[in-house]
Amino acid sequence: MNVETMTAYSTQPSRTASAGFTLLEVLIAVVVLSIGLLGIAGLQTTGLRNNQDAYARTQATTLANDMADRIRANMAGFNAGNYDNTAAYTATCESSGCSPQQMAQHDTSLWNTALAALPSGQGTVASNAGLVTVTVMWD
Repeated sequence: MNVETMTAYSTQPSRTASAGFTLLEVLIAVVVLSIGLLGIAGLQTTGLRNNQDAYARTQATTLANDMADRIRANMAGFNAGNYDNTAAYTATCESSGCSPQQMAQHDTSLWNTALAALPSGQGTVASNAGLVTVTVMWD
């Protein structure tokens, strides 16, 4: 009499082989996602910093052009060397007539006040043989 032995095979893996494997997959996915989110946060921070630098650069350029326009409008004050003075000027020239010297002092005072809006903003106006150098510095 022939007796065949039958072996039973299960289509499901044994529980001991896969215990905790799904938890490990989830933890790895969370780590990868966290690294990606940290990278995105770093890019956002860098973008904001560069945006602030660009804004300050734009403001500095605008202020330099503003002073150049003020000098062009008051050539008599420029030729007398009145734009080299950085002292504060309290009188207003918008409503009353001013001499070219007073207008230059007024322009310089307004310009220095506007420069204070930049982080550690400073500016100088230098003239040499009819050439003007307007310098704007900030931190």
